[in-house]
Amino acid sequence: MSEAEPAADAADGGLGGIDAEEFERLVVDELDLLPDDMVEGLDNVVFVTEDRPEDGSLDLLGLYDGVALTERGQYGFGELPDRIILYREPHVASCDSLDELKDQIHITLVHEIAHYYGIDDHQLHELGWA
Repeated sequence: MSEAEPAADAADGGLGGIDAEEFERLVVDELDLLPDDMVEGLDNVVFVTEDRPEDGSLDLLGLYDGVALTERGQYGFGELPDRIILYREPHVASCDSLDELKDQIHITLVHEIAHYYGIDDHQLHELGWA
């Protein structure tokens, strides 16, 4: 490594050049690649990217923050949107290449969208998405 090249942060898996803006673009690109029947049913959901979970850990890649369709009673006008959050630093730390990062973003999107539809972690594990 030359002195002109900064060392990659140990927590970023060597993908240190993936800043928040680039990560968000990758998430949007992967979201666009999901099947229409998976995303067309999403109602009042926003996708958010953040650097890390509130506890600062690198263990959590994503989070569904809302009420699953299967758990909703009265739901309608005036409700705050559900959120699907993807965490940049844990994703980057867990991947060794850009292709691996894209794949992991894709998997995380499917996993969190499944929670929106009421599919729990046990079912996701059985389906190979956990």
